[in-house]
Amino acid sequence: MPTLDELRQRLNEIDAKLIELIAERQDKSREIARVKRATGHATRDYGREREVILGAREAAARQGVSPKVAETLMRMLIRSSLTTQERASVAATGAGTGQRALVIGGAGKMGRWFADFLLSQGFAVDVSDPSGAPPGTGEVGDFRQADLAAYDFIVVATPLGLTDEVLRELAIRRPPGVILDLGSLKSPLRGGLNALRSHGCRITSIHPMFGPDTELLSGRHVIFVDVGSSEALQRARDLFAPTMAEQVVMTLDEHDRLIAYVLGLSHALNIAFFTALAESGEAAPRLAKLSSTTFDAQLDVASRVAQESPDLYFEIQSLNDYGAESLEALAQAVERLRRAVLARDRAAFVDLMTRGREYLEDRRTVTEKRA
Repeated sequence: MPTLDELRQRLNEIDAKLIELIAERQDKSREIARVKRATGHATRDYGREREVILGAREAAARQGVSPKVAETLMRMLIRSSLTTQERASVAATGAGTGQRALVIGGAGKMGRWFADFLLSQGFAVDVSDPSGAPPGTGEVGDFRQADLAAYDFIVVATPLGLTDEVLRELAIRRPPGVILDLGSLKSPLRGGLNALRSHGCRITSIHPMFGPDTELLSGRHVIFVDVGSSEALQRARDLFAPTMAEQVVMTLDEHDRLIAYVLGLSHALNIAFFTALAESGEAAPRLAKLSSTTFDAQLDVASRVAQESPDLYFEIQSLNDYGAESLEALAQAVERLRRAVLARDRAAFVDLMTRGREYLEDRRTVTEKRA
């Protein structure tokens, strides 16, 4: 009988072989990306993904392995493969070759993401940020002293509270390149955006609906806000053309009204959730000993929200012209739930659940059609 050490050594060998196979799979993914580009095929093929997953489940069942484990593994590998193919597609376009871009605030989280994104397309990227420039980019110091005419793109990735001032200063300089901001709200930027437009600048505004740790853009949305320059809008959209991101174009007011629910409501709900827990008198270690599917899932989301910047989240709540609307909707919903429970009004409670189920089912149908 093999010893415990011998068995562990064999597991180590199997793990090393798995890593080798994953690396080989990644190499094939790059080849597939090249063939897809050459033949005009889309990067993502949902039919093929379904075949791979079903095949893995069947093979796992024959080997006595959990089909669920096999599916989870294949979904991870597919996601990794798609990330590899998307990056290869972006790099292959070389859309930024011979062009220069300046990222104001490029040492911040989203600023750094966007700088890397531009670098991957072949842009020469400079950064203006008090914290310096990330690796691979040039440092220009204060953008107010830089030669702005040298840049094809100027990306403003500063904190929301500073962005309007930066946009106004750029309007005075009137740089010839395309200017775009990454603000998660547009209401506070009206003055700066209007100033740039009135000075004849090529200006647009975008909102990447994902965080700086995002690697794969498939299934992610990028919102493009049309502020009057069709050329700037198209140039910004072209930056994301090689990716699998879904592009949505809307007006400034449409954007902020929707963001009041997409970000404002979801943030407020989770802040209220962990505030209620913190003030409940139940110690965290005691709650940690209990588990339920719903509680654990909600706690996971709330924990991520709690780690975000309080200043940014306060700005999202307080600076949106439409923010009060979603907060009022949340307050009314909680009050209706409270009244139904305290009055033991079963019909009212069931109505809340039924209407919610119908709404979410409609949303799921729309999402599946998009996929």
